[in-house]
Amino acid sequence: MPSYLPSQPQSNTQPCAWHQFVVRLVPMLLAAVMGVGGTARASEPVRIITEEFPPYNYTDQGKITGLSTQVVEAVLKELKLQGDFQSLPWARAYDTARNASGVLIYSIGRTPEREPLFKWVGVIAPTDYYLYALPGRPFKLESLDMAKQYQIGTVNQDVGEQFLLAHGFVKGQNLQSSVKYELNYQKLKLGRIDLWIMSELTANHLARQAGDDPTKTLAKVYRISDLSSEGYYMAFGSQTPDATVVQFRRGLDTIKKNGTFDALKKKWL
Repeated sequence: MPSYLPSQPQSNTQPCAWHQFVVRLVPMLLAAVMGVGGTARASEPVRIITEEFPPYNYTDQGKITGLSTQVVEAVLKELKLQGDFQSLPWARAYDTARNASGVLIYSIGRTPEREPLFKWVGVIAPTDYYLYALPGRPFKLESLDMAKQYQIGTVNQDVGEQFLLAHGFVKGQNLQSSVKYELNYQKLKLGRIDLWIMSELTANHLARQAGDDPTKTLAKVYRISDLSSEGYYMAFGSQTPDATVVQFRRGLDTIKKNGTFDALKKKWL
């Protein structure tokens, strides 16, 4: 039977052919392994987590939908990938994506505090943040610091809460943290909080969802410009291979160039 192994060297002074074969083979195997683990594959659904944050992402009749959701779905379609979508309380979704590899999270605000914790794919939806009050309340805020004398409704670990904490606000002192956004709207209406930090689209959506006219129940008191400059992102935890992030950036760039992204914004905004 013929041998498929390289012959042994004839002299100790020449390199072993088997050794040369292994030296050539190892880099090839490593490259193959990195290629498999570096990008998402069509055969394995990408784990995608979000929260209930209408109209960007929310559950309607058992299906997760919304502006941001449909942008993510368009990216998956462009990349010929499947997604396993899951809606979680924000703090759990945030920690899950931050501590895992290959888990996509959206809609997430990008801040200096979050910058090193995630690998950022790109902007998927616009946003504009305000401190809201009930109409007729005598609030005149000329600076963010002036809001520290009031009770402000936030959601645990969301971008609004993290922003205020980074600017000297304190949970249990001037921040009342909840697990659901709609709870803060109800607290505001009942007078249990003075102010509510929220994205304009979501604030209006939640007011209408409660059967109210947002122009009559919400008053913009102070614009949070630092949270309104870019928009919401999709991102992966910092442990995710760069190749996966680049892959999704390519998909997002494509749908922005071919008009899909603008069409979705027009549909929802």
